[in-house]
Amino acid sequence: MRKINSTRRGILARGAAFIGAAALAGCDKVINSDQAASAFKGVDALNRKAQQAILQAQQLAPEYTEADISPKFYANGSTDPDDPAYKAMVADGFKDYRLQVTGMVDTPLSLSLADLRAMPARTQITRHDCVEGWSCIGKWTGVPLSLVLDKAGVKPTAKYLVFQCFDTMDDPSSMSGPPPFYGSIDLLGAHHPQTILAYDMNGKTLEVPFGAPLRLRLERQLGYKMTKYIKEIQLVDSFAEIGQGKGGYWEDNGYQWYAGI
Repeated sequence: MRKINSTRRGILARGAAFIGAAALAGCDKVINSDQAASAFKGVDALNRKAQQAILQAQQLAPEYTEADISPKFYANGSTDPDDPAYKAMVADGFKDYRLQVTGMVDTPLSLSLADLRAMPARTQITRHDCVEGWSCIGKWTGVPLSLVLDKAGVKPTAKYLVFQCFDTMDDPSSMSGPPPFYGSIDLLGAHHPQTILAYDMNGKTLEVPFGAPLRLRLERQLGYKMTKYIKEIQLVDSFAEIGQGKGGYWEDNGYQWYAGI
């Protein structure tokens, strides 16, 4: 089960407050919380558009050599989901695992790990940058997410991918039990050549602490956007009705939706 890291939230909160203050310079005060929320949303969108304007859509994140791989790679977020179905799959070596691709697609998919491994693969050695301030370099192998989307056939009205995961969140305010973790990205990020669904790490089958059996690698964004323990990908035109409508668990807790680096 994932827990909110107060240090991490503090970093993001202070950053958002600083950006918000700069964006609102010249105003005597923020009149109400709705206006403040709207301003922060605007800053997030501005940040995303500015970075996408500076960086070419297909520009690659730096890649490294085998010699650069970190001797120890930290496992961020959850390290052992409590979900009973997940634990049963771990015990069985994920033989019964199926990735579901649903929503705004022409052909809903249910893919086994064997199906995913049979598709063309990409291997990349990249740096994972965590918002907490640490970085590690690792070698990842997986299927390009764009190939999975091509297989499903994305409808023209779809705009986002929502990842539903096996791990749950430690949320004391929830009255219906711990909510499942979720995250989202847009189609531009999904089609980037380095965006993969990774099933191997450092030349070995992905282990549970690092997101087995399947995790997202989104190399031009911070680590909290790289969802682990993926069980379903939903194609949607809006995530307004999912969770708190901000696009992900961390976003619901104050993080920016776009975490480009």
